[in-house]
Amino acid sequence: MEAVAGRGGESAGELLLRAAALVPAEHYALAALVVVSVLAYRFLELHFLGDLLRGFRGGRVELTFHPASEIYHRVASKCRSLHGRYLATPWLASPHLQTLFLGISGRPPSFTYKRQLYTVHDGGTIALDWLLAADSKDTDGILSKDASTPLVVIVPGLTSDSAAAYVKHLAYSMARKGCNTVVSNHRGLGGVSITSDRFYNAGWTEDLREVINYLDHEYPNAPMLCVGTSIGANILVKYLGEEGENTPVAGAASICSPWDLVVCDRFITRKLVQRFYDKALAFGLKGYAKLHQPVLARIANWEDITKSRSIREFDHHATCIVAKYETVDTYYRRCSSASFVGNVSVPLLCVSALDDPLCTREAIPWDECRANKNIVLATTPNGGHLAFFQGLTAGRLWWVGAVSEFLLSLLDSKYMHQQKAQDHIFHSSLQSSIDKSPYVNVMEDGMVAPVTDDGPCDDASPSNQMVNDIKQDNGDIAQQSEHAKELYDKNTIEGNAMPSQSPEQHAKQQVEEPVNKFHDAIAPVKRSINQLIRYQGKSVWLLAYIAFVTSWPLLGSLAFIAFRKKFRNNLSAKWLRR
Repeated sequence: MEAVAGRGGESAGELLLRAAALVPAEHYALAALVVVSVLAYRFLELHFLGDLLRGFRGGRVELTFHPASEIYHRVASKCRSLHGRYLATPWLASPHLQTLFLGISGRPPSFTYKRQLYTVHDGGTIALDWLLAADSKDTDGILSKDASTPLVVIVPGLTSDSAAAYVKHLAYSMARKGCNTVVSNHRGLGGVSITSDRFYNAGWTEDLREVINYLDHEYPNAPMLCVGTSIGANILVKYLGEEGENTPVAGAASICSPWDLVVCDRFITRKLVQRFYDKALAFGLKGYAKLHQPVLARIANWEDITKSRSIREFDHHATCIVAKYETVDTYYRRCSSASFVGNVSVPLLCVSALDDPLCTREAIPWDECRANKNIVLATTPNGGHLAFFQGLTAGRLWWVGAVSEFLLSLLDSKYMHQQKAQDHIFHSSLQSSIDKSPYVNVMEDGMVAPVTDDGPCDDASPSNQMVNDIKQDNGDIAQQSEHAKELYDKNTIEGNAMPSQSPEQHAKQQVEEPVNKFHDAIAPVKRSINQLIRYQGKSVWLLAYIAFVTSWPLLGSLAFIAFRKKFRNNLSAKWLRR
């Protein structure tokens, strides 16, 4: 009885601790492991168990398109990748693991680009990295003017360049399938310095516009295709929407586009795991800024840039100041490609993962894509951001195969976009800013080496063609001057045959007739000068010289009008003497 009473005197907590002490430590470790695993499973958004329950068949690819879309019925319907399933690599069954593995390794193929430095109209420099198809003929470093092999232009994502794993996967895949590929690196990336006061941003389409028009001018016989990734996809779709029918691009693909920058900005700060991405991307942007500190520190607040801890803060202290946006939200709204989807007139495949940890599914413009007959939107349940790894070894990216299949199917069809006849006034500056730099090789270790020794320039080069155009314009000016002279002589003869007039009428007619004649004569000259102005690469002094030579008759006429009273008095005095 005493023993029972003694035990009954213990509190419930003491009894619980005594019972807990009887449980082996291994059981506690196992329970802790289970709890941590469940938390990690949810935190990392793993889907391994879901794949296991589905028998590792993967998730179905969902397509969104207009019911009457010829692009779907005649092109996308032939792509097996778009009508199958996507199964992620089992040991990367998480959007975060896939995205992290892509950034760390990605297992890209090994090859070497050929580099071309291209200078845009404002003095900025863009690195164009080429990977040619196996059967392409290499002439002077790149391609011949009459090359007809399809050309694929790749636009990388934020702070990425041609060395990124996913870019190399795509370039290598397209080159193996017979296409020439060129990566249009953003300004200040790819080992190239900033040579102007312009920086790229999520809505900066001018560089892409110049590069596309330049390539179309250089290789008019080659069908041009474009693929944008992440921020590059936003830039590409925005460009296509701005241009509408007025673009030489025959087909395009958008991979993991953010679509709506305002929505993505809210999303990336919503959860703890997304905040890690926000800080990581801000760190990458600050690294990009440090590469170009001398320029950026001069035009923006450098101290605030270095203190930025998020993408939004960086955009506030750098992007908005350089690009002259009033607020960050203004920048995001104006540069979101979702607003330009309705005006896209090029066959466009859009690929997005519903578990993308950076570009949320909430930003996808489902209705706008469904309303446009040129767009096919493909979404997968899994894939991460630009990853979509396949196979046990994670050696392939699913979206690379899907894009390749779509673009090749488009090339075999009659539904490639054809640019309508147009006046090239808006884009004529491209033809004067064609790169004259030597071609170089970018080695695996980052070293740059020239492809060929310096040699004489080709007479058929665009720069020489520009000079020929100037000569032709000068010839036209000379012909127009001769025509003006003939008109003047003819009018003089007719004037002498007219009946006699009063001195005042005669003097007034002598003043007005030369003015009218010269106005008519210099009108075509003005048009020629306007054509010359469109060549941005020509010297300002040349334009000044042409303007002086061609406008001196007008200046003489104006001087005559200014002193006509004196001339009139002289004429009246002579008439009275008679």
